[in-house]
Amino acid sequence: MIVAIDGPAGAGKSTVARAVARRLGVAYLDTGAMYRALTWLAHERGIAPSDADGLAALARAEPIGIEPTDDGDRVCIAGRDVTDLIRVPEVAAQVSEVSSHPGVREEMVAAQRAVMASGSWVSDGRDVGTVVCPEADLKVFLTASLEERAGRRHADLAVRGVDMDLEAVMEDVRRRDHSDSTRAASPLRVAEGAIVIDSSALDADEVADLIVRLVDDLRQTSGPAR
Repeated sequence: MIVAIDGPAGAGKSTVARAVARRLGVAYLDTGAMYRALTWLAHERGIAPSDADGLAALARAEPIGIEPTDDGDRVCIAGRDVTDLIRVPEVAAQVSEVSSHPGVREEMVAAQRAVMASGSWVSDGRDVGTVVCPEADLKVFLTASLEERAGRRHADLAVRGVDMDLEAVMEDVRRRDHSDSTRAASPLRVAEGAIVIDSSALDADEVADLIVRLVDDLRQTSGPAR
């Protein structure tokens, strides 16, 4: 069973996907964390977000590890635990450009497909249902209003101790929306057959409940999960 959850920045994909995976008792893969880890390492090594060849080479040379723990997934690259480092505004400001390069996406998609080649998974990102796993058993496109998504991102940054003006956060989300939906490689779009869920008026638990019900319905109509 593969559940793919795509959507724009701040829609709550990771929180919802983790909750769905936990309730279903299956593994979770945060594809966005992989791109953030690469972005962080590139910044550390002085590789510009515009350097497509350099970034693709870095992705080949430095595999990203994601280790599930009781306190959430730990993300490692180049021997460093970067779980908290990849959530800072500096990384968020560059990750869309880094992830827009076809060579980078080719390396990342190959790694993601290898991880999900066996077993049952819930994965979230921008292109899980369209490119990484177009054959996913359930495809969801999770969205929310710009204002709601910016508010969520602002609150998340505050919890992490990052003081960023709400208007600046909203502009960053708007910029990422444009970059993600207009890039040449794997643009953000609704996958064929995906169920669109607007979470503007729903909390993460309510969305997770809805997706789990969709999985249960799917299992009842198609038989046991593989």
